[in-house]
Amino acid sequence: MADNARAKRLADLIREVIAQKLQRGIKDPRLGTHVTITDTRVTGDLREATVFYTVYGDDEDRASAAAGLESAKGILRSEVGRAAGIKFTPTLTFVADALPDTARTIEDLLDKARASDQQVREASSGATYAGEADPYRKPGDEDEKDAAAE
Repeated sequence: MADNARAKRLADLIREVIAQKLQRGIKDPRLGTHVTITDTRVTGDLREATVFYTVYGDDEDRASAAAGLESAKGILRSEVGRAAGIKFTPTLTFVADALPDTARTIEDLLDKARASDQQVREASSGATYAGEADPYRKPGDEDEKDAAAE
C-alpha cells in the first residue's frame, strides 16, 4: 500500500501528462480543444486511476469525446508510464465530470431564490405594522406606566 502523498503526486502527474498529450500529441479530431481534464484520483495501491474530464459543447460533443478518450486510452497509459517511471502503470478510467451540470443547477436554483426574494421585497415595500412599530416591552416602560397611574 502506498502512502497518500505518493498517490496524490502520481495523480497530479497523470493529470498533467494526459492534458499535455491531449493538447499536443493526439491527432484525433474528437479530442479537440474542448476537452478539459479536471481531476485525477489514484487508488491506494496505485493500480487504477480515474480521470475526470469536461467537454465544452452539446451531448454529441460529449459522446464523441468519450469515444475518442476510450480509443486513445492505450497511448495515454503508455505516456503516463513513460513519465512516471514506476513498475506498474495504473489503468486509466475516464469519467465525465458532473461538476459543470451541478454548478448550472445550483445557479438556476439561486436565480429562483433571488426572484422569490425580490417578489417578497416588492410586496412588503408599502406594508405597515399591524400594531406598534416595536411591540416588545422595555424595562423603562413599566416604570413610566406605574408613575402615570399614581
